[in-house]
Amino acid sequence: MKYRQLLLDFGRTVMRRVRSKPDDIKKPRRNSRLRQDPLLEDFANQLLKTVGCRDLHPRVYWNPTLRTTAGMAMFSERTVLLNPKLVEVSAAEVQRTLRHELAHLLAKHRAGRRRIEAHGLEWRQACADLGIPNEARCHELPFKRRKIARKFFYTCPECATMLARVKPLRQKTACIKCCRKHNGGQYHARFRFRPVERPDKIAA
Repeated sequence: MKYRQLLLDFGRTVMRRVRSKPDDIKKPRRNSRLRQDPLLEDFANQLLKTVGCRDLHPRVYWNPTLRTTAGMAMFSERTVLLNPKLVEVSAAEVQRTLRHELAHLLAKHRAGRRRIEAHGLEWRQACADLGIPNEARCHELPFKRRKIARKFFYTCPECATMLARVKPLRQKTACIKCCRKHNGGQYHARFRFRPVERPDKIAA
């Protein structure tokens, strides 16, 4: 009954709370645009306690720099980042995404030093324990994707594979396909990508 009341309280207050910007919300030094949400942190801790996890204590932040990603979990920092656009969808979607990311933290916490797959059996079990069984790996929310023009083009001198980049290459980069085929997968300058003109300019 107490658990059910927790969910009801969450649904009534989350929409109002995340739209506001209270003065006492803490901002980590690394990114001043993040907004910490004590309400969601309390909910997350209560949720984890229901599955026997009392020493994880995750922090929850709203990150406006997330564009098409609904949320992220960083185990090393015990942190969950949420996309503010979730508020425009529904309180239920905020809660589901929070559980999804908490499942990542819980799965890794349970595994200890053992390496696990990001969306493997451990994560799926954690999702079921947190109340979202059969959770999908990726969301299907209507977040608009920003189209960024690719202005830098490179080609492999061996196989003519074209590489389009938003930013120029900063390091020596070779065609992995040719390196695997002709050099055992090791880098070789022979297959290094070389800058070329834009394809439409070449055609012209």
